This record gives sequence, structure tokens and C-alpha cells, in this order.
Amino acid sequence: MSFFPKIFFQREVDEYLTKVFRNNELITALGTQEAESQYQSLLSHLSHPPAFSAVRVNTHLASVKHVKKLLFEEIQKQFKGLCVPVLEHPKLQDILLIPVIGPRRDLKKHASEVIVGAQCGYAVLRGAHVYVPGIISTSRFLKAGDLVSVYSDIEGKCKKGAKEFEGVKVFLGNGISELSRSEIFSSKGPLNGLGIRMVEPVYLSPSFDNVLPSQLFLQNLPSVVVSHILNPQPGERILDMCAAPGGKTTHLAALMHDQGEVIAIDKIANKVKKIKQNAELLQLNCIKAFCYDGTKALSVEKREDEQEGPPFLPESFDRILLDAPCSGMGQRPNMAYTSTLKEVTSYKPLQRKLFTVAVKLLKPGGVLVYSTCTITLSENEEQVAWALKTFPCLQLQPQKR
Repeated sequence: MSFFPKIFFQREVDEYLTKVFRNNELITALGTQEAESQYQSLLSHLSHPPAFSAVRVNTHLASVKHVKKLLFEEIQKQFKGLCVPVLEHPKLQDILLIPVIGPRRDLKKHASEVIVGAQCGYAVLRGAHVYVPGIISTSRFLKAGDLVSVYSDIEGKCKKGAKEFEGVKVFLGNGISELSRSEIFSSKGPLNGLGIRMVEPVYLSPSFDNVLPSQLFLQNLPSVVVSHILNPQPGERILDMCAAPGGKTTHLAALMHDQGEVIAIDKIANKVKKIKQNAELLQLNCIKAFCYDGTKALSVEKREDEQEGPPFLPESFDRILLDAPCSGMGQRPNMAYTSTLKEVTSYKPLQRKLFTVAVKLLKPGGVLVYSTCTITLSENEEQVAWALKTFPCLQLQPQKR
């Protein structure tokens, strides 16, 4: 099987989205045919990687021109003579873009197969190799050095260690196995190393594994835009309310020239550890990360043992980024979305709790940016409309940059 023409949803979620994107207001504004066309186009685009890989230059340590030169040299090594340009974004001065080549439909498929999980599959479509934890199944007699075809089990139905899989799978390309089947599924426990080195991926995109790690940060373009819209200034106090794994946090610090204070909170300890690791790797010292629930980040009174960490007094921050937990339907590529309708609709109350805390923590005249990585109106436009009605102190600003 090749690629789905569009993302696959559970039936109840598909019916929900169809109703949302075929509502009377959209049809009135666009016309029935145009509204339907835009909806189908959206679903199709979600199942494929973006046309460009975006990387953010850590301008705190290096110039864009210098990193562009180094990255170009690295990509030519990976692509072995195929000249792929590294482009500067026309409006975002710290972003470099590398065109993604594909899908390549003329690749020969091999008899020996490797099945990987959905998340591993999405990473492969973005240029990654296959690491052992992502491998679910291999052909019976797989040996190190074998040419294999790699597929993604997008519905999560393949059993770990299976010798064959006849379920729904998507072809990701061809690679060379670095290990034998017995080594991959060793009884001593899973390895963490490289399992399949991709040599003919369906989408040709550079791998950024250990490529200029302190100078580059692989980050989706919409995620980068968010920090530019917030536009933090040197010397300000900034709050990143749901900060893990720290891409936006470190971007905010770099935009401030590491001058001021960026407070990052997240309620999952391992994710907070990742924020600290990223800050250290990128040599950004103004970031302070705390394991804390954003819905409880507001303190009603000053504490005798007051410290720099949460909870915070009202009006404590010049700017706040609320990149809220969401249903995640806008992440690309995504060929099968497995969440139920109950899960999809569960985020709205949490987002409003976080929104309420954020408004109270913001200084008068401050800036609050609310963002998600989903496509539903209920988690985006409807939440903004609710906030403007609930908090008269807020004014909607254009998000041009």
C-alpha cells in the first residue's frame, strides 16, 4: 500500500469534523463546493510532510549565514551529489528551509519487510532513520546488512515481534538493516541504537541527528511563528505555560538575546528535564524551568517564602505564551488519527482554565499569545471568541509578522 489520499479518522471523529467544516457560516462565505474542496484539501495535506523542513538557527551562538553554509555542506554529504538548496525564510530571519523531495513513487519494494509504529513512521517521513525502539515486526530471517522495505502500522494493530503483518500499512521507503532480527528483539531488553539506515525514503528529507546540535533546532514552521508573534523583548519577564519540550521556550530566550527571564512550566517531570537539557545545549541562561501544573500557577496572596518559581502573583509577566494542550490534529504528517470523539472534545475545559490563569498573570498592557496544533474551531476560533467575551480587558490583535 502507498499513501492514503487523506488522513483517516475514527468514524465518530470524521462525522464531527465533517459537520464542523460544513457548517452554514462556512458554506455561506465560500459556497458549498468551495467549502467541501477546502476541507478535503486540508485532510490530504495532513497526511503528507510539509514541503520544506524548517530549522531554527540558534542566533544566540551563531549567525544565520554561517550556519547556512555549514548546513549546506552537511546536506550535500547526506544526499551524495544531489544539489539541494538551503533557503533563508523571506520574513523570519532565524529560519532556514530545505525543500523536501517526494513522494518518490518509483522505488522498488523488497521481500524483506520491517514494520514500525506510527510515530516512528512519521519521523521517517521527516528524514529520520529507524531506531530499535520503533521497530514492531521484521521478516523471519532478517540479517544485518539486508536490504529491507520499511512500512508503518498506522492503526497500531501489529503485534510486537511478529514475523509477518497483513494489516493496513504504509510504505515509507527502503533501508539497510544494521541488526539481525534476534538482535532487534533480544530477550536481554530492547536496544536504543540504529536499527534501519534509510537509503531510499519515499520523502527525501535530511536527517538532523547530531547535526550542529547547539546551533540548530528542528522545529515546525507554525511553532516558530508563535514566538515571533509574541515578540519578547530583552529584559522582560516571560511565561511559557505549557512549555515542554522547550522549542518555543528556547526560541523566546534567543529572541530576547538571553537578557531577561523566561519562566517555563510543565506538569510532567521528564518533559521539564528535557527543557533544561535544551536550554543547556543551546547555552541559554535566562530560562528557568519548573515542574508545575499551569492551571494552578496563580497565587492569590504573597507568600512569606516567596521565590522565583510558581505559583505567581497576579500581573507578574510582561508576555505569556499559552501553547495549550490540544487534540493535535494539525500535526504533519499524520495518516491515521486514533483518538476518540470523547478525547477530541475533552481539551476545551482545560484550555479555558489555562486561559483564565494566563489572563490574571499578565501585566496591564501585556501580550498573551494562545496557540494550538489542531484544526478544530472549538479549540481555536471559538476559544478566542470566548476569551474576548469573558475578559473585557483583552483586545484582539492581528498576528502579522
